[in-house]
Amino acid sequence: MTDRAATPNTAFLDSLRPALEGLAVPGKAAGMAAYMKSAMPFLGVPSPVVRQAVRALARKHGFTGPPELLATAQALWAGAEFREERYAAIMLTDSRTARGELGFLPFYTAVIGQGQWWDYVDSVAPRLTGLLLAERAAMDPLLREWSGHANFWFRRAAIISQLPAKSATDTDLLHDVLVPNLAEQEFFIRKAVGWALRQYARTDPDWVLDFVGRYGARLSPLSRREALKHLG
Repeated sequence: MTDRAATPNTAFLDSLRPALEGLAVPGKAAGMAAYMKSAMPFLGVPSPVVRQAVRALARKHGFTGPPELLATAQALWAGAEFREERYAAIMLTDSRTARGELGFLPFYTAVIGQGQWWDYVDSVAPRLTGLLLAERAAMDPLLREWSGHANFWFRRAAIISQLPAKSATDTDLLHDVLVPNLAEQEFFIRKAVGWALRQYARTDPDWVLDFVGRYGARLSPLSRREALKHLG
């Protein structure tokens, strides 16, 4: 992606909220906000419906390239008044236009650092997978750094950064982001450790069994249970 400045796609931005308002389910917003413990209100649009709206509007109001898409996602995130708009900003980056583009990293970093909740972090994690596969020299040291970050949401992002990688998983990196977090008391880290191991067990159960065998005494019961969930 070039470094040239880009302006947001105003046609997309102007169309999004009216579209979401028209898709809102009456009476659903309060329950969604309570479930997410969100101070930012919801409109009451289920995530799959938000995704459909984002894709439809992106087709209608096409993007000229990665810089414009990034500028639009950043503007949408920064100006959001409803949580679904922030979801839409993240969903915009799930496209061939954005995939593997290192220039989107500041946006993902902002989502983690400003969002600081599992729905945002877990939505960004697959984008980190794409960046790692495309830009390993830049992303490998960054994820290792994040695995010891003072903000545990960055540590969660590092731990689950390879969930979709399957056979392309870098097991040295996976090992090295997990081990510093095995003693962590925070629920969202313990869950992430177990989740990362459980997911990779679908690809290489022997590696996961060996990891649990070596570090079992340091794994929390939650992490261990999740890791072995499908291994008997």
